[in-house]
Amino acid sequence: MDFALDRPRWRQVADVIRRRITDGTYAPGARVPSVLALSAEFGIATSTAQKVHRGLRAEGLIHTRHGTGSFVPQADA
Repeated sequence: MDFALDRPRWRQVADVIRRRITDGTYAPGARVPSVLALSAEFGIATSTAQKVHRGLRAEGLIHTRHGTGSFVPQADA
Protein backbone atom coordinates (compact mmCIF):
# COMPACT_ATOMS: atom_id res chain seq x y z
CA MET A 1 0.00 0.00 0.00
CA ASP A 2 1.26 3.45 -0.82
CA PHE A 3 0.69 5.64 2.19
CA ALA A 4 -0.17 9.34 2.00
CA LEU A 5 2.23 11.49 3.95
CA ASP A 6 -0.44 13.81 5.36
CA ARG A 7 -2.27 11.20 7.50
CA PRO A 8 -1.09 8.67 10.06
CA ARG A 9 -0.62 5.19 8.62
CA TRP A 10 -2.87 3.61 11.23
CA ARG A 11 -5.76 5.81 10.11
CA GLN A 12 -5.20 4.88 6.47
CA VAL A 13 -5.19 1.17 7.29
CA ALA A 14 -8.26 1.62 9.52
CA ASP A 15 -10.01 3.25 6.53
CA VAL A 16 -9.30 0.13 4.43
CA ILE A 17 -10.64 -2.20 7.13
CA ARG A 18 -13.66 0.06 7.69
CA ARG A 19 -14.43 -0.12 3.94
CA ARG A 20 -14.12 -3.89 4.03
CA ILE A 21 -16.63 -4.01 6.88
CA THR A 22 -19.11 -1.65 5.24
CA ASP A 23 -18.90 -3.31 1.81
CA GLY A 24 -19.48 -6.76 3.33
CA THR A 25 -16.02 -8.20 2.75
CA TYR A 26 -16.03 -8.78 6.51
CA ALA A 27 -19.64 -9.68 7.28
CA PRO A 28 -21.20 -9.50 10.74
CA GLY A 29 -19.62 -12.20 12.87
CA ALA A 30 -16.57 -12.47 10.61
CA ARG A 31 -13.09 -12.39 12.03
CA VAL A 32 -11.00 -9.40 11.00
CA PRO A 33 -7.24 -9.70 10.48
CA SER A 34 -5.15 -9.95 13.63
CA VAL A 35 -2.53 -7.39 14.56
CA LEU A 36 0.16 -9.64 13.09
CA ALA A 37 -1.84 -10.20 9.90
CA LEU A 38 -2.39 -6.44 9.46
CA SER A 39 1.30 -5.85 10.05
CA ALA A 40 2.21 -8.36 7.33
CA GLU A 41 -0.47 -7.31 4.83
CA PHE A 42 0.22 -3.58 5.01
CA GLY A 43 3.91 -3.60 5.93
CA ILE A 44 3.35 -1.71 9.16
CA ALA A 45 4.72 -2.13 12.66
CA THR A 46 2.68 -4.21 15.09
CA SER A 47 2.29 -1.12 17.30
CA THR A 48 0.68 0.65 14.33
CA ALA A 49 -1.61 -2.34 13.73
CA GLN A 50 -2.59 -2.24 17.41
CA LYS A 51 -3.68 1.38 16.91
CA VAL A 52 -5.84 0.23 13.98
CA HIS A 53 -7.61 -2.27 16.23
CA ARG A 54 -8.01 0.26 19.05
CA GLY A 55 -9.49 2.82 16.67
CA LEU A 56 -11.94 0.38 15.13
CA ARG A 57 -12.98 -0.87 18.60
CA ALA A 58 -13.56 2.73 19.72
CA GLU A 59 -15.88 3.20 16.71
CA GLY A 60 -17.75 0.00 17.60
CA LEU A 61 -16.81 -1.58 14.26
CA ILE A 62 -15.04 -4.55 15.84
CA HIS A 63 -14.97 -6.28 19.19
CA THR A 64 -12.17 -8.41 20.54
CA ARG A 65 -12.47 -11.61 22.53
CA HIS A 66 -9.26 -12.34 24.40
CA GLY A 67 -7.60 -15.44 23.03
CA THR A 68 -10.08 -15.74 20.17
CA GLY A 69 -9.65 -12.72 17.90
CA SER A 70 -11.40 -9.62 16.69
CA PHE A 71 -14.76 -9.77 14.96
CA VAL A 72 -17.35 -7.60 13.25
CA PRO A 73 -20.28 -7.36 15.68
CA GLN A 74 -23.42 -9.30 14.86
CA ALA A 75 -26.46 -7.20 13.97
CA ASP A 76 -29.01 -7.09 16.78
CA ALA A 77 -31.97 -9.30 16.00
